[in-house]
Amino acid sequence: MVEIRPSDLARDARRLRLDTLVRLRWLAIIGQSAAVGGVQFGLGFALPFGLCFAVIAASALLNLVLRIQFPASHRLGENVATLLLGFDILQLAALLYLTGGLQNPFSMLFLAPVLISATALPPERTLGLGILAIGCATLLALVHEPLPWARGERLTMPFLYVTGIWTAILLGVVFTGIYAWRVAEEARLLAQALAATELVLAREQHLSQLDGLAAAAAHELGTPLATITLVAKELDHTLPKEGPVAEDIKLLREQVERCRNILTKLTSLGQDPSAFLETVPLSVLIEDIVAPNRSLDTAIEIRREGLGPEPLCRRNPGVVFGLSNILDNAVDFASSSVVVEAYWNAEEVRIEISDDGPGYAPEVLLRVGEPYVTTRSAVLRTEEGGGSGLGLGLFIAKTLLERSGAQLLLTNAAPPVTGAQARIVWTRQAFERGAASRSQGVSGGPVNQGETLPI
Repeated sequence: MVEIRPSDLARDARRLRLDTLVRLRWLAIIGQSAAVGGVQFGLGFALPFGLCFAVIAASALLNLVLRIQFPASHRLGENVATLLLGFDILQLAALLYLTGGLQNPFSMLFLAPVLISATALPPERTLGLGILAIGCATLLALVHEPLPWARGERLTMPFLYVTGIWTAILLGVVFTGIYAWRVAEEARLLAQALAATELVLAREQHLSQLDGLAAAAAHELGTPLATITLVAKELDHTLPKEGPVAEDIKLLREQVERCRNILTKLTSLGQDPSAFLETVPLSVLIEDIVAPNRSLDTAIEIRREGLGPEPLCRRNPGVVFGLSNILDNAVDFASSSVVVEAYWNAEEVRIEISDDGPGYAPEVLLRVGEPYVTTRSAVLRTEEGGGSGLGLGLFIAKTLLERSGAQLLLTNAAPPVTGAQARIVWTRQAFERGAASRSQGVSGGPVNQGETLPI
């Protein structure tokens, strides 16, 4: 399962669309062409017309290459966007060099690439582009071709005036860059908060709907389970007490009782009964989830390793259900064995459940834990019944565990080992939240490193 981090959301939110940059550059090309043509033919001022249009043509050629190479919906990475905006600054600097340097009133357009960068790129990229723009402006203040003017006349601005333009560009780059970055960053944070809220509400809606389905299922399944229990008791009294049939009937009664316990848990997930929420050590919690699977053929091994006193927790039905569901999946897909590892220290509590089965398929691994994403094949779902294997179990388990403050990571074992691995991690504080004082509750002593409890 892929975890989504806030830093990833922030980075994705800054990715600039290529179409936006290309359209802005076409607008700049049209404006530059109109300005050069107007000065040359409208005002009749002398300027290096050919060189100016060669610089403008370079920008147009870049736009054509980008249009041919990438689709309009392509989003630029930080490096490519920075290079393209840097090209725009250099192209503008070359055009200004040919037409009077900072004496040209269009020199204020140095602000445009920096403003775009401030709204779409990280601050360090904007800082680099701002330094590039100021550096080009500094050179243009000292070295440039004459400002286009009437034939036979030469207009030269006082150096103090040019210095004032340079100062205006400097202050404009700094002020507009910081202002645009602050406004864009606030908008990004608001958009990210709204997106995160929508995700949480969608998951809570899914879970609320499933709570109702669980209650309905518990009600509907109560009668057939009672009938199966009655028939199993009658067969147990009628058939011989020894032999393979007697063992099968015993197993049937145990699994029926397990089904009734599961339905009871399902109907109590949204409640907080004080009788159930007693304080227990981590080892007892693990025993609770392992015990129902002892009668199965799959061997389950428990390993405990900890630093300091064993952590205590309240026996939350949501946590028990979530861990039980993950363990049930591991038992279903394991070839021969499942390992449950518990580790704790002063900062965190970790439970890892791994099996030796085939593991998650690559196309499922990226989305496992989402509703209606199943790890079971279509053939297996058909054999087990049309309604099984919808992926809701892992989704419910993930949501309930995250409600308790845990982080769930589902991965495959590193080759050459095969199998799926589930890692559930709490901070020590979150795991022990609400637990009674160790002096009043059950306390487990420290465990030797690598202690193994066979089941």
